[in-house]
Amino acid sequence: MGKKILKRCDKVAFYGITANDTTTYYRMKGFTDFTVSKNPSEYSRKYVDENFEQSDVVGYSPSISFALDVINENAVHADIEGISKNESVGADVVRSIVIVDTSKATDGKYEAVKRDFAVIIDTEGGGTDAYQISGTLKSKSSSVLGTATTNDNFATISFTSSASSLDHAAVLPETDL
Repeated sequence: MGKKILKRCDKVAFYGITANDTTTYYRMKGFTDFTVSKNPSEYSRKYVDENFEQSDVVGYSPSISFALDVINENAVHADIEGISKNESVGADVVRSIVIVDTSKATDGKYEAVKRDFAVIIDTEGGGTDAYQISGTLKSKSSSVLGTATTNDNFATISFTSSASSLDHAAVLPETDL
């Protein structure tokens, strides 16, 4: 039997909405685009005694392009629509996103990564069949590795961080001259 290919729907995103000092992570339903760009920062140089250039990755600035069909009575869509309508700025547009890999579970705990993003709205009202909003989520924090659990078949999740995060310091290689 061949190897099983990972389906796009196996990576499920959840959007954190905080009310009364409690954050609830709601499933991001109705999204027609959710593409992660890693946006690596590179340190490149060419040494005089070599005929090639060397590059090292020294950091990342992830972003997620998104588009959604606005659905009534959907907490995530209402929050994003509110950010757009109010033209919110600064800390008022920062939300936590948890991406859960539903194909990787152990004892009801699923591998997950959480990061804070600024919700940046590009367009509102696009489309002729559905009212759409699109934009970009731009990173505001380091990634936190952890696990997610659910009690309602992934309508919402609880996130628990593990001991490590993905906050890597830029380490440049030593060069012997």
